[in-house]
Amino acid sequence: MNPVVPDLYTADGTSEAATHNVWRVREDLWEYLIYTAEKLGGRHSSATKRRLSDDILQVLDRLELVEGHWATPGLSAVNELRSLIHDGDFVDLGEAIERVKVRRRRQATAAASGATGPDAGDSADNRPRFEVLLVDDCTPEDGETFVREMLRQRRPQDPFVYEINIVPSYEDAVAALLLNTDIQACIIRPGFKNRTRRPLEQDIRDFVSANGPDSADPRRPIQRILALAEKAAELRPTLDLYLVAGVSIEKLGGSLTNRFSRIFLRADSLELHLSILKGVGDRFETPFFTAIQNHSRRPGGVFHALPVSRGGSVSNSKWIKDMEEFYGLNLLLAETSATSGGLDSLLDPHGSIRDAQRLAARAFGSRQSFFVTNGTSTANKIVHQAMLAPGDVVLVDRNCHKSHHYALLLAGAKVAYLEAYSINEFSLYGGVPTSSIKKMLLNYRAAGRLGEVKMLALTNCTFDGIVYDVERVMEECLAIKPDLVFLWDEAWFAFAGFHPIYRRRTAMAASQALERRFRAPAARETYAAQAAELYDPETGEPLDDDLWLKTRLVPDPDKARIRVYATQSTHKTLTSLRQGSMIHVYDQDFAHLSEEAFREAYMTHTSTSPNYQILASLDIGRRQAELEGCELVQKQADLAASVATAIEQHPLLRRYFRILNTLDLVPAEFRETQSPMPLVDGLARMAEAWGRDEFVVDPSRLTMYIGATGVDGDTFRHHHLMDGHGIQVNKTSRNSVLIMTNIGTSRSSVAYLIEVLVKLAETFASEADSRSPRAKTAHSRMVAKLTKGAPPLPDFSSFASRFRTDDALPDANIRTAYFETYKPDACEYLTESGVRKRLTAGEEVISAAFVTPYPPGFPVLVPGQLIDANVLDFMAALDTREIHGYDKQHGYRVVKTSGDDNDSHPPLHLG
Repeated sequence: MNPVVPDLYTADGTSEAATHNVWRVREDLWEYLIYTAEKLGGRHSSATKRRLSDDILQVLDRLELVEGHWATPGLSAVNELRSLIHDGDFVDLGEAIERVKVRRRRQATAAASGATGPDAGDSADNRPRFEVLLVDDCTPEDGETFVREMLRQRRPQDPFVYEINIVPSYEDAVAALLLNTDIQACIIRPGFKNRTRRPLEQDIRDFVSANGPDSADPRRPIQRILALAEKAAELRPTLDLYLVAGVSIEKLGGSLTNRFSRIFLRADSLELHLSILKGVGDRFETPFFTAIQNHSRRPGGVFHALPVSRGGSVSNSKWIKDMEEFYGLNLLLAETSATSGGLDSLLDPHGSIRDAQRLAARAFGSRQSFFVTNGTSTANKIVHQAMLAPGDVVLVDRNCHKSHHYALLLAGAKVAYLEAYSINEFSLYGGVPTSSIKKMLLNYRAAGRLGEVKMLALTNCTFDGIVYDVERVMEECLAIKPDLVFLWDEAWFAFAGFHPIYRRRTAMAASQALERRFRAPAARETYAAQAAELYDPETGEPLDDDLWLKTRLVPDPDKARIRVYATQSTHKTLTSLRQGSMIHVYDQDFAHLSEEAFREAYMTHTSTSPNYQILASLDIGRRQAELEGCELVQKQADLAASVATAIEQHPLLRRYFRILNTLDLVPAEFRETQSPMPLVDGLARMAEAWGRDEFVVDPSRLTMYIGATGVDGDTFRHHHLMDGHGIQVNKTSRNSVLIMTNIGTSRSSVAYLIEVLVKLAETFASEADSRSPRAKTAHSRMVAKLTKGAPPLPDFSSFASRFRTDDALPDANIRTAYFETYKPDACEYLTESGVRKRLTAGEEVISAAFVTPYPPGFPVLVPGQLIDANVLDFMAALDTREIHGYDKQHGYRVVKTSGDDNDSHPPLHLG
């Protein structure tokens, strides 16, 4: 079957592909061009050759619109191939196509040539390659001279090889930085223009316009240079920026050095070349991974713990040699208990682990970063213990991961649960509205207890992909409580810091943005103007809380302290072995308020025998994220969008499946934009939504609604996907399945998923046609059960009054409630009917345990909570196979009260 010409642009130049998938369409265009050109080299009639030549010219026209953003193959290859086609020189065309194939193959495998001629990509070596962007409106001759001079500096011992692409304007630079993820360094020369002369498709035009140089006065070169440098750093913060100026660079040093890695004269080509290589080399460095490799190569003897070290107990075994055969000798050579000889101690790092954590802090934009080898559950416990003392009040999303609930129990903090908005139709929770958080803080202020509130803990993004406006949440909260500590659980969001749009909603990027804003001179003026409206001018007391709730609050920049912690499951969304996690800290008061407590908490929860392979994988994963994270995240999101589009456009898939979009998952009150799937409409639309809406949806997390199949989510996941086709998905609800792409997802795996869904839809259609009338009635009832009449998701009822601080506010000491159950005969078991009977009699029934159904995967009951009818209705309607903390035979474990009835059972004694 011959390939079809990929569509990128229509005849009038408008786009049939959004910016987010240009990488995929460009890849297909080159593959089609190579296929057709090779076919042209065979024996064909003149008419066939004309048709094939026309096809190639059509593809080249399409490639010309985007190839200017790349150096390789680049516009030069497009022009060369077009010239050969026009000349009918099919022999040279074949040779040129072969050169393109070699370049593309080596580009795909991150290897390139160290040669310096025009065919530099034709001689292979194993060095990684990248591209350098030069922004300058220079003449073609000047550009060629610059490239030739830079290539002349290459040496065989250089660790990397780069190609240079020249663009003439600010807008071209923005487009290239957005689309070409091979760019690792950007050189700016003052001669660039503001506007592009090239045709840009509408989506990239919209994005460039929204990120344009309007504020830069063309008569002030330094202002223009700074504007471009700041935009480049915003889009691609891991890039190295260099300024090459003609004269008087000494005068520029003080004003520009914080924006650029270095400033050069035009004649300093060798130093510029070496700086580019060093900049990439700094990101390529992996201190601990390198130390582990070096250790594994050193001869030595083990007179310490760990018999498996260096394969000692395995290689000479008569019975477990298959372990070495499966895992390989390197794993065993790398296993050690040593902390010297180039290695380091995780609990007291002074060498390679310290250096690796510093590189992680640079990559993720934190002030400090810490490796965690037993998952984000432990990372959450470390932060809670470090920040909280018994009696501190914590505002926390009730739907957060169970590790938060247990951590609060251990810390002895008083818990005030916040309610997220619910989507009952799909049995999903969203995020906690900013207004709800503000209302809670204002209630504590009104009660005179705001000083007790220490921390706000939220999950971003949620399991189902709901993403907060992190900067807004923190800004408004700091206006009420200037020293509030924030813990953002980013277990599913570690990848987000490496994409220009995702990044703005991460904890670290938001912290940086707030710090810059608070330092700006206008911050005091803005705050003073708002304070005049919010405070009584005579008493200085806050005015009515309703006014505070209606106002988009800004904090006092002289009082607000940025104290932000983010916990990330690196292993979930970036490259790392399982349980590899990180804690990122952006705390202005860390050194004098938190460092000692953090160290003790870290010691408490961290093993004295951490897994070195997990630590090494965190180090190597950081390298990958810095060097190719932008590319991988862009592809991850685009592949998810391609799944959503395929399901929407396929008539049979539409019959049984539907990808829930932003309009389904984010109520209108939390949105200013109206695009159902902003990324599908292009990066410009995504940037608009992520810049304006209170909540957005991570486009790489697809909630597929399956109610029309008549199959519940749990059965669909295990029977139809996993058992039937080997497809793994993470989460289900009663009528949905969560499909996630990640940086390891390939186009082939996406194609397989769509193929499987088509097969399943065909099976469902065939079964529908063959059902008897009775079977049709039963199936219709099942569909109705999944699509209508589900019990509402339960809100948190309340804590029993004996565990609460006062009756006016919701917080309670969950630790007291938990340990009360340790007392002899303190608990009993009640069946559902037993609980309902007591509720009808007006009695309180207090949960003695965490009860966590999977799905949805968060506790619907916690120790000390009053059980109410809403919880019972929700639990009764669940058809999930896994409920932690609930005994199917005996029912709910509750705090024992006086009296007994026939529906109660004594506590179970295990062991």
